[in-house]
Amino acid sequence: MFTRREVKELAISAVVIAFVFAYNITGGIPTLNLLFISLIAVSTGFVFHELAHKVTAQRFGCWAEYRMWELGLIGALFLVVVTGWLFIAPGAVYIIPGYFGISRREDGIISASGAIANITLATIFLLIGFKFGAAINAWLALFNMIPFPPLDGSKVIRWNFAVWGTIVAVALLLLSISY
Repeated sequence: MFTRREVKELAISAVVIAFVFAYNITGGIPTLNLLFISLIAVSTGFVFHELAHKVTAQRFGCWAEYRMWELGLIGALFLVVVTGWLFIAPGAVYIIPGYFGISRREDGIISASGAIANITLATIFLLIGFKFGAAINAWLALFNMIPFPPLDGSKVIRWNFAVWGTIVAVALLLLSISY
């Protein structure tokens, strides 16, 4: 499913963003326990989010592959350490449409699939009592629905405002329940 390069880059990205989340929570170097919990919550959400994009794009006949963005990872570390702000742009699944291209609908569905994966994980984490995992995944879904390029929300809202609004509403609800 993933190439060797993708697995390596997903792993590096997951570790960095887990650290960034844990650092943000503690305001300093996190304990190993918190880092481990963050790694579980973040890596599942991040990896399933990217996997959802990849699988959905491939079902529409596209080539799709994850690529980390080193500057985005360095920027996330810098911002959280220097300012305490949480802004994460670790990379993305790059998509090359098949011979006939993709429609606005297909692009919207591919873009929505990542947030839907996060909403699903947030719900599962709430059901098993892992509120931190639920909050992280609800936050990831909500963040990705910001309607400005290159974030997924810009493509979803362009395709279907009702779908975009539903994803945002459910993510907000899950986020409020998890706190």
